Amino acid sequence: MVTANTELGYNSKVEGGVIVSRADAAINWIRTNSMWPMPMGLACCAIELMAVGGARFDIARFGAEVMRFSPRQADVMIVAGTVTYKMAPQVRRIYDQMASPKWVIAMGACASSGGMYRSYATLQGVDRIVPVDVYVSGCPPRPEALLDALMKLQSQVRREPATRRLLSA
Repeated sequence: MVTANTELGYNSKVEGGVIVSRADAAINWIRTNSMWPMPMGLACCAIELMAVGGARFDIARFGAEVMRFSPRQADVMIVAGTVTYKMAPQVRRIYDQMASPKWVIAMGACASSGGMYRSYATLQGVDRIVPVDVYVSGCPPRPEALLDALMKLQSQVRREPATRRLLSA
């Protein structure tokens, strides 16, 4: 019989200060509570991304306050704003330099679908160059929407098999 407590990785029936857990549960708990974003602030959505780091919205509550501007130290890329074809190779290069496992949040209408720009210079969605895990709608989206996307990404990470992804990466 599997209870809800053992699914989360903690068995309260074990005594003596010993915690028994599955490797997947422990690894995913660590990944979930220590996501380090790589901010790709390309347009007006970047202002809302900056607001999430402030005291009013406090992204630190979710373990993602350490914004990394080096792709080798980040595991969540937040693409905030319009991606042009001129910028697309650099976005892809930064994504490729991130260590695995890595995730992507497309923030705003422009990053998700090109937004109102239907021109030769605008990429019609960042998912054409990098795989996107969570989309945030809005133009620009509110900081609360980004926090909601982060919580959705955390629940995705919590459910995925961590050891299989380690072997395939």
